[in-house]
Amino acid sequence: MKAAYYESFKGPVTIVQLPDPSPAANEVIIRVKASGLCRSDWHGWQGHDSDIHLPHVPGHELAGIIVATGSAIRNWKAGDRVTVPFCIGCGTCVQCSNGQQQICDHYYQPGFTGWGSFAEFVRIPFADDNLVRLPDTMNFVTAAVLGCRFITAWRGVTAQGALKAGDFIAIHGCGGVGLSAIMIAAAVGAVPIAVDIDDTKLAFAKSIGAVFAINARETESVPDEILAFTKGGAHVSADALGSRETCGNSIRCLRKQGKHIQLGLMAGSEANPPIPMGEVIARELQLIGSHGMQAHQYPAMLQWIGSGKMQPEKLLGKIITLEESCLELTDLNSFRNTGVTVIQFD
Repeated sequence: MKAAYYESFKGPVTIVQLPDPSPAANEVIIRVKASGLCRSDWHGWQGHDSDIHLPHVPGHELAGIIVATGSAIRNWKAGDRVTVPFCIGCGTCVQCSNGQQQICDHYYQPGFTGWGSFAEFVRIPFADDNLVRLPDTMNFVTAAVLGCRFITAWRGVTAQGALKAGDFIAIHGCGGVGLSAIMIAAAVGAVPIAVDIDDTKLAFAKSIGAVFAINARETESVPDEILAFTKGGAHVSADALGSRETCGNSIRCLRKQGKHIQLGLMAGSEANPPIPMGEVIARELQLIGSHGMQAHQYPAMLQWIGSGKMQPEKLLGKIITLEESCLELTDLNSFRNTGVTVIQFD
């Protein structure tokens, strides 16, 4: 199979020919039709994720067609159109038994713990309980847009944040996960506030539902501006970037008993930010992590998409080839692109 591949962190990413994978008993092999390009892939290439062992094939936001199944697979067959959460549960640990596969004690992540979807084929273990059947009306590129970013935003906003109609929600960072959160919040009937340093991204955020936009480079205090606009602070605020600055701003812009949701991965120099714990105590704030979503939570999200209540296809920034992904991956930290970049396979 053809795949994007690197042998050293921060080293060259090249297209190589690798052996086609074959399935073990509980596995399926998926012919990848589309794969999102995510900043988490860049973090992996940088060496920020201890799960990655070199050499490596990145990619975790995939959609495609099953081409082979292991002997123990009962729920799927060759020809099925599927996607999969980026964090795959083993099905037997305490977390999985409680329906919390996204924090499985023995998790598997394509593109991190194993080779991923920047390849013509990808191997998926624990497949019976972790695959998601794609609606006939959804194309593979849109399914890849759901990837980790849309599902992370969906669960972060609806389950972890318990966002309600009429609530103010501040979204710090208008990349893929931030724009997803804005679209979802607008669909809920909340009042999304977009924060970024790029006016083009802020304009796009307003086109998909943001009611108010703040350029963080052009204001003295992001939290103060949000506190003033909302007359007391956001009910929910999400750091959708993953930096010390955006995390701090997200916490400080909350109203009393508000919820901070950490969606953006904090790694490298941005890891372990200082927390304004005095404000957390005095204002009874909640700090909540959110890590992907379980396969069994997809149906409600897909129903909203099918009804037209949310249109994730609008978040597509551009489509690239596998060959183009080599340069695009190494350039992700430049934040040049608006929306989600997707690799489309023949």
